[in-house]
Amino acid sequence: MTTSKNNAQWEEYLLGGLGAVCAGIFTNPLEVIKTRIQLQGEMKARGQYTIHYRNVFHAFYAVAKAEGLVSLQKGLVPALWYQFLMNGCRFGAYQVFDNHGFTRNKNGDVIFYKSIICGVTSGACGAYLGSPIYLVKTHLQSKSDAHIAVGHQHKHSSMSSGFKAIYGQYGVRGLWRGSVASMTRVSVGGSIQLTSFATITSFARKHKFIDPDRWYGTLFCSFLGSCLVVSMMTPFDVVSTRLYNQPVDSKTGRGMVYKGIFDCAVKIYQTEQIFGFYKGFWASFLRLGPHTMLSIFFWQLLRSKFYKIKNNTG
Repeated sequence: MTTSKNNAQWEEYLLGGLGAVCAGIFTNPLEVIKTRIQLQGEMKARGQYTIHYRNVFHAFYAVAKAEGLVSLQKGLVPALWYQFLMNGCRFGAYQVFDNHGFTRNKNGDVIFYKSIICGVTSGACGAYLGSPIYLVKTHLQSKSDAHIAVGHQHKHSSMSSGFKAIYGQYGVRGLWRGSVASMTRVSVGGSIQLTSFATITSFARKHKFIDPDRWYGTLFCSFLGSCLVVSMMTPFDVVSTRLYNQPVDSKTGRGMVYKGIFDCAVKIYQTEQIFGFYKGFWASFLRLGPHTMLSIFFWQLLRSKFYKIKNNTG
């Protein structure tokens, strides 16, 4: 019995990770654009820096023209590994909590604060686990042609070379630089995403205005949840990108621009004002919205197909 439960738990982690990977293939170009726009004008007031990317669509054009269409998939390998590890843990752990009844009352309705706690816990664990991969992913996605370069330019040519360079110079600790910011970012976004999806799904199932177990119902519920995610997550996302991409002192291994989350937030506000926290908002919206929907859609689809096959063959 214990073995069966353990297998079921690992299945949830695997299915959650695969669902996120499927979504990541489609949304990685928007992640590249988002990263570039978030780094544009770093630590400078509006009007005091060259605007290489006027908006999301112009950014796509500028990157494709200068670096080729393939560059829109920069960092794809670490991006997919990050999705698999982070969201596998986040979705899987949350589903395990839900399966054990930690997020619902005896009537099956979602208990909001318990769902938030489970979402934050699962998100923080996933973000910490995947932080080294996210670090290298950010470096690769920000690396660009000189005349449209923004932010600090790292010299990695691949995920493996990035790991080797960071580990060789800063050790294991260097691989987890910026992990606190990532944990905060994912915890905020993840708790809202999973809680809103669970709440909306439960409401839809109870009032029967749409079937959340059908693909269109899952897509609709995840879309509503994604709107909340983008609004709350973007400022944390900007801070996280800045911390991951900043240059590092070769002797101390510390960031040369920001000391941490709070210091980064203060400096962004002092130099770029409130708008600085929402740089790349539309890229985030266009990326996070579809990614949130597709992640949950593929996750639920895979779970449905997997357990249908498993139950029929068991």
